[in-house]
Amino acid sequence: MARYTGPTTKIARKFGEPIFGPDKSYEKKNYPPGQHGLAKKRKKSSEYGIQLKEKQKVKYTYGVLEKQFRNLYDKASRMKGRKGENLILLLESRLDNIVYRMGIAPSRAAARQLVTHRHIMLNGELCNIPSSIVKPGDIISVRERSKSLEVIQSSVSRGSARNSWIEWDPSALTGKFLNMPIRSEIPETINEQLIVELYSK
Repeated sequence: MARYTGPTTKIARKFGEPIFGPDKSYEKKNYPPGQHGLAKKRKKSSEYGIQLKEKQKVKYTYGVLEKQFRNLYDKASRMKGRKGENLILLLESRLDNIVYRMGIAPSRAAARQLVTHRHIMLNGELCNIPSSIVKPGDIISVRERSKSLEVIQSSVSRGSARNSWIEWDPSALTGKFLNMPIRSEIPETINEQLIVELYSK
């Protein structure tokens, strides 16, 4: 299965929240997609269905495919601490996510594209792998000749929510990943325990 490139609002409506960021279309139709919308009687989800839906929501939120997600979960399982929290922290440490958090790109999909097209540098070296795991102390910057790109300039000018685990210099378009965030600092509404229960079956 390839990465999803269809309408994001439809997916957001499926999960009942704007998982791809602010969405005016979602605000107008914040009910499940389908011909009958709210009028359609929906069956009560099973325990498995609820767990699966949570996993799918996280995959869409971070733009990760099934195999990548499973590999991250396996890695999180081998780490000390809670599996679910470790999984979210690993997802947050991906290079494309850090670029998005810094406000260099307006969405994770846009951040992934910037990385793939070689506009982003990691510790002074060009890096075109969105799934690269950023470690505390790593420096992320925009390539010198890419600083004038309209998508970067417009995104930076809008600003973004500052995160305590990221140091950001908007004038130099350079940031530093200070430390792994605490789970409570991550704004996404994710119940990672449901994912752990799903994989534990």
